[in-house]
Amino acid sequence: MKILLIHQYFMKDMNNSGSARWNEMAKVWVNQGYKVTVIASMYLTAVGGKHPDYKGKLFKIEEPENGLQVIRVHTSEKYNRSFLWRTWAYFTFMFFGFWGAVFLARGKYDLVLASSPPLNVGPLGIALSIIKRCPFVFEVRDLWPRFAIETGVLTNPLLIRLMNLMEKISYKKAMAINVLTPSFKDELVQTKKISANKILMIPNGVDLTLMKPGSIDNELRAKHGWTDKFIALYIGAHGKSNCLWQLIETAKILKDESIYQIVCIGNGMERDALIQRAKEEGLRNISFLPAVAKNEIGAYLCSCDISLVVLKKIDAYKTVYPNKMFDSMSVAKPIVLAIDGVARKLVVDDAECGLFAEPENAKEIAEKIHFYQKSPDIAKEHGENGYRYACEHYDRRKLAAKYIMLLEKSISGSQ
Repeated sequence: MKILLIHQYFMKDMNNSGSARWNEMAKVWVNQGYKVTVIASMYLTAVGGKHPDYKGKLFKIEEPENGLQVIRVHTSEKYNRSFLWRTWAYFTFMFFGFWGAVFLARGKYDLVLASSPPLNVGPLGIALSIIKRCPFVFEVRDLWPRFAIETGVLTNPLLIRLMNLMEKISYKKAMAINVLTPSFKDELVQTKKISANKILMIPNGVDLTLMKPGSIDNELRAKHGWTDKFIALYIGAHGKSNCLWQLIETAKILKDESIYQIVCIGNGMERDALIQRAKEEGLRNISFLPAVAKNEIGAYLCSCDISLVVLKKIDAYKTVYPNKMFDSMSVAKPIVLAIDGVARKLVVDDAECGLFAEPENAKEIAEKIHFYQKSPDIAKEHGENGYRYACEHYDRRKLAAKYIMLLEKSISGSQ
């Protein structure tokens, strides 16, 4: 089977930060003998611009690796200036992605799969499925535009109507829709009135060959001054939806206890403002490090004491499974989770690998950090529980194999 994958954020390699879901999924598929071509952006969010290899180019075909070919297309480099500029970047990707797929991804394909967000990949995938004369599958990694509206990122009425239209068309034209959580499926069935038979569910997971338990890296801890500290680590985006202001408030509560250090690793539109706020508050017990490569995340997680997984307090986020949750489980680190809903059920009830704190409640987050520091046996038990659960349910190699099996079944059923 030959697959055309449209994924704007497909990583260049594991030396970049970001979500590696599709890099790992595609690798499993090509190892199983499938042919995969990816339409991806030249703009790499991890570096905040184009890689030097792409400068001055509109299209770039990367060397195929074991059946995996990546076609990079021009995308506006003003991505991070504001949401309007980000929207413009989405549409430049849509435009150049179309022409890149038409002229460079030649030949017959059995399937076009578009992974959203951004939502514009849906109409792009539909158009290419018509040209390539093959079925279209739509993947929903986040519920857009709902998330953007509820976080206050998307407020323009015209853009809201446009995105709602793209969402509706994408659902309607898709042969199948893959969602990442059971709540996403409920939303589509109950609110969007989509047949449950049309919906697949292959969740996020983790590459257990890359992310696994390991010993504490004492050199890394010494490098950052963590030797005698209890490290509560957040790794991920520093955007509006992540609401890392709650961690600054948590640091204020813990500032008189010198053992605690909150560490935030990553990039995003809010990062500079967060750093400035911490300086203004005179907080030395919260630090901000730039994003690290995907293949370095495991070392940082292994070297912390607990993992922090937080988001803004909105109803939409009760439906999500954040990537960083699975990364923490895979290295056997206990989680302080400030996200309600399905993530809370998985971490606290099902896997028993973490403690819940009310989102944006700094007092509760501080209490849970304090609890783990005072209860090392429970912290160790929760970490081990998470690792076992990740191995049983969220091994990305197994999920990728199941995914392709379901896609083949969907194709054969539609013929």
